Amino acid sequence: MKIINPETNHIPQLRSLWKGAFGDDDGFLDSFFSTAFSTQRSRCVTENGRVVAMLYWFDCEYEGKKIAYIYAVATAVSHRGQGICNTLMDDTHSHLRSLGYAGALLVPGSESLFAFYGKMNYKTCCYGRRFSRQGRDKAVALIKIGREEYAILRRSYLPENSVIQEKENLSFLETQAEFYKGDDFVMSAYAENGHLTCIELLGNTEAASGIVYALDCTEGDFFTPGNELPLGMYLPFDNSESYPSYFGLAFN
Repeated sequence: MKIINPETNHIPQLRSLWKGAFGDDDGFLDSFFSTAFSTQRSRCVTENGRVVAMLYWFDCEYEGKKIAYIYAVATAVSHRGQGICNTLMDDTHSHLRSLGYAGALLVPGSESLFAFYGKMNYKTCCYGRRFSRQGRDKAVALIKIGREEYAILRRSYLPENSVIQEKENLSFLETQAEFYKGDDFVMSAYAENGHLTCIELLGNTEAASGIVYALDCTEGDFFTPGNELPLGMYLPFDNSESYPSYFGLAFN
């Protein structure tokens, strides 16, 4: 087996492995591979030329340093239980260190994976809050904004000790959601069949009902900073004792 940076000719195999692991459709995969995929920000395990495990990462910033948001870690069903994921993760950590990254962050896809990644010395440190609201109040004023303005406003609303996500993070997010600002908040969200999914709301959370109403929805689910829901785990590479407390844009 070999661990390599995949090449573009590996993309069909990567897509097939992704579908088998996560069940995402072609539209979602088209969005990822057109906006966020880079052969320099991904690693895979091959056996006789066949991709049997993979992972990707997005570049982020924490305390002015570059960190990696590791994403879509998967092993083919036929090769699970052989320690391949651990080997790929260890190799990726070494690779990221050699490239000057200060740490790695990930978002476990299930409760059991918190313990799995904990054995790799990741620590749960990023929390948030989810809540739902009905669209029953008076609509609030909303202005749709572009990716660049969203990035600037988002920085101003993020709580202290947060991870900054821009560049390919927002290019990918823009394929799934729209960006809005209000008088005292900024958010990314999408509406489907009268239901609003707010990927992240920063600022005045009391505006939630008015946001749902303004976007002609009957109800909405929101994610915002808080201390109720464990979300991200972080592994520093530089022996730092500083851990981020908030990571908002999880692409799962």
